[in-house]
Amino acid sequence: MTARRIRPSLYVSVDIEADGPIPGPYSMLSLGAAVAGRHDADGFTPADPGELTFYRELRPTGEEFVPEALAVSGLDRERLVAEGAEPAVALAEFCSWVRSVGGGAQPVMCGYPASYDWTFLYWYLIRFTGSSPFGHSGCLDMKTLYATKAGVPLRAVAKGTMPRHLLPRRPHTHHALDDAIEQAELLADLMAWPGPGSPP
Repeated sequence: MTARRIRPSLYVSVDIEADGPIPGPYSMLSLGAAVAGRHDADGFTPADPGELTFYRELRPTGEEFVPEALAVSGLDRERLVAEGAEPAVALAEFCSWVRSVGGGAQPVMCGYPASYDWTFLYWYLIRFTGSSPFGHSGCLDMKTLYATKAGVPLRAVAKGTMPRHLLPRRPHTHHALDDAIEQAELLADLMAWPGPGSPP
């Protein structure tokens, strides 16, 4: 019996900045993405995370916002009302970009943690494009990946508890593209890490 051919996955690190905790009442203000690597039957091959990237700042979809959430990114909401990309245009461009970098692989969104960014990204994709290049479940949470490899409870995971050699060299700036690139570095390190007790 012939083994079923495994279709490769393309890992796309995604980070979003938003002005509140959930999509709908609140808005995604920026979207950054970076190709982190490709995973096939032979294993994971990291990419240069700064090479294939995407970034857009979006017009808010409503009036509500949480000042503390807005302050995290430092984005000027009034400027985005006037100058931000229309969400339907930005998300269509994002889908085209994902297809262009895929090379026949199945795209997988990855984030740290994925839950917040995936919630906004998937909601925006379905609302403004009607579909998702990642399907309905094509996301990988790096906190879960670390917890599984390290053998620790998920709620015990924080970057400060990880071995230093796994952490990205780039800073976490709360700029969506910077952070997507930083997360792509973290994914590559996690994928290569055999687990606790291994040399750095």
